[in-house]
Amino acid sequence: MRHTFPKAERLSGKTKIQSLFQKGRADLYSFYLFPFRVIYQYSPPRSETSPTPPPDTLSEGTDSEKLADGVAPAETFPAVLINVSKRQFKRAVDRNLLRRRVREAYRLNKQRLGHANTPPTELAFLYIAKTKLSFEDIERGMRRALQKVDVKHVDPPR
Repeated sequence: MRHTFPKAERLSGKTKIQSLFQKGRADLYSFYLFPFRVIYQYSPPRSETSPTPPPDTLSEGTDSEKLADGVAPAETFPAVLINVSKRQFKRAVDRNLLRRRVREAYRLNKQRLGHANTPPTELAFLYIAKTKLSFEDIERGMRRALQKVDVKHVDPPR
């Protein structure tokens, strides 16, 4: 398994982020586990029958490109948002340092998702500690948080 964190795994877009932080939604789950507040949700199930594009709109490519495009990746990871409060850490260098540490901890431990059930589709890590923690402490908290997300809901809502 490659330990990467590509752009496709980053939660972006104003509407997606706002939907993750709406209060009172039944399909949102959250918990506090120092040094994070974790918010996550599962997407509604998609219909199994999706229309295929007409043959004239298919891209012309080599057989290896067609194979690569036709096969879904074996591992799917949620879109992730990492937040460090500006109110708590006034200096941008401190917020950036903590974001880099959290991002690296997630990147190294994201394979822990998907063992007990399917991983959520959107996941937010809000750094709630009042001090700058070392990478080891952040990684320890990340491992515990990812394990809790993975085993908390054995059957994700459908």
